[in-house]
Amino acid sequence: MSPETMALAQRIWDYHHVNHSLQPADCIMVLGSHDLRVAERGAELWLQGYAPWLLFAGGLGRLTLGLWQETEAEKFAKVARQMGVPEEKILVESRSTNTGENVALSYQLLQQRQIKVDRFILVQKPYMERRTLATFEKQWPGPKTEILVTSPQINFTDYPNQDVSMEEVISIMLGDLQRIKIYPEKGFQTYQPIPADVREAFEQLVAQGYTGHLMPE
Repeated sequence: MSPETMALAQRIWDYHHVNHSLQPADCIMVLGSHDLRVAERGAELWLQGYAPWLLFAGGLGRLTLGLWQETEAEKFAKVARQMGVPEEKILVESRSTNTGENVALSYQLLQQRQIKVDRFILVQKPYMERRTLATFEKQWPGPKTEILVTSPQINFTDYPNQDVSMEEVISIMLGDLQRIKIYPEKGFQTYQPIPADVREAFEQLVAQGYTGHLMPE
């Protein structure tokens, strides 16, 4: 992969990060995916005392359906238990299949448990921070809640592993950026400004063929 392509992809990666400074919260909510490092980040934050509750949300999504036998939330919760988080502090929402459902069904679970949340720490993959923020701002059905977003503390060049290649990471990042652009009009997310240099990087990478996760427009 050329240095030029890597530089363009780095620009997209940086845009997807919202760079929030974390503060103590009422609940850490970890959104499901194929990346167990997200579960580890959530458990680390709980163990550091950032919140009394650790909620895992996610059934089987497009990247895990057919790959895993148990839901994303259940698999993530197992990671947290192995890291020392007590069972009674873990909440599991295992029916949702997308980020919007993560939000709605987690709200229902918290209501059932009578857990009031004024501030959330949301944990997601690094290249999904901004879309998670935008979705949560739009979809959260309860009273206004402060949202802080974080992800595994990994840089772009180190992120690919045996589960996801660099090429796949770039394609997924472009798909998420496209959704940030078009989903506000559909009522799925809040509007997020996209700087001109990020739009330019997107167009150049699409022209190079990183289109595997784009939606038809």
